[in-house]
Amino acid sequence: MTIKIAITGKSGSGKTSITKALANILQENFPEKSILLFDNDLTGELGHSYGLDIRNTIYGIRSGKHEYKTGIPEGMSKHEYVEWAMEDIIVPLNDNVDIIVSWFVGAKDCRCPITSQINDACQKLIERYDFVIFDCEFDLKYLNQLVDTNIDLTLIVTNPQPESVKLTKRIAEFSYKYAAGGQMGVVINKVANQNMDEIYSSLKDADLDILGSILYDNSINSDKTDWNSNIIKDAVKQFYFRLNLPQENS
Repeated sequence: MTIKIAITGKSGSGKTSITKALANILQENFPEKSILLFDNDLTGELGHSYGLDIRNTIYGIRSGKHEYKTGIPEGMSKHEYVEWAMEDIIVPLNDNVDIIVSWFVGAKDCRCPITSQINDACQKLIERYDFVIFDCEFDLKYLNQLVDTNIDLTLIVTNPQPESVKLTKRIAEFSYKYAAGGQMGVVINKVANQNMDEIYSSLKDADLDILGSILYDNSINSDKTDWNSNIIKDAVKQFYFRLNLPQENS
């Protein structure tokens, strides 16, 4: 059964770095399991963080602008074509980890057949992996416009400023109905030497579960070439036990 994780939050909150850290931890804990990194953020930073400039996207399939690696097989139905095209744009990162980029998504109320065909193809693709981590645009609504799938764990990444906390509350409100009863909680990123009492109190008053906090990593600010951070990875390991994820290999 596929375990689906969504990383949400405003741009610049640190979603991509946390996505990479969590992927690395899962790979270390479960080296035989397959992982799909699903970049649903319009910036496409997740691919860039691996040194990749991924131009072939799900939007390219939808718009007919995808550049295929091979010739298009003949005699396929529209559904078969979309599924084949989806396979064509997957980029392997290593033996067990792949990445796919969505970029723009169509409106949910669009009645053109390609919308449901892409939804079905995305769902089939997701179900092939043991873990899928979605690096989301803002909240779960944008992801839901692409694929209607249940999410087991939603992490809302916020920064320790009052305005970020207010935005976090909005993200939670927008995302609850798409989380389908899965675990949802907040990760406070980029914590420096400051009093956090007001931040914690505000999040708790909004009934938001604080799953963990991560210290500010200056190295990411100065060099964004790979977005790897031992500070973030170690922090995620510290609160991993709170997450609705497998805790040990079995």
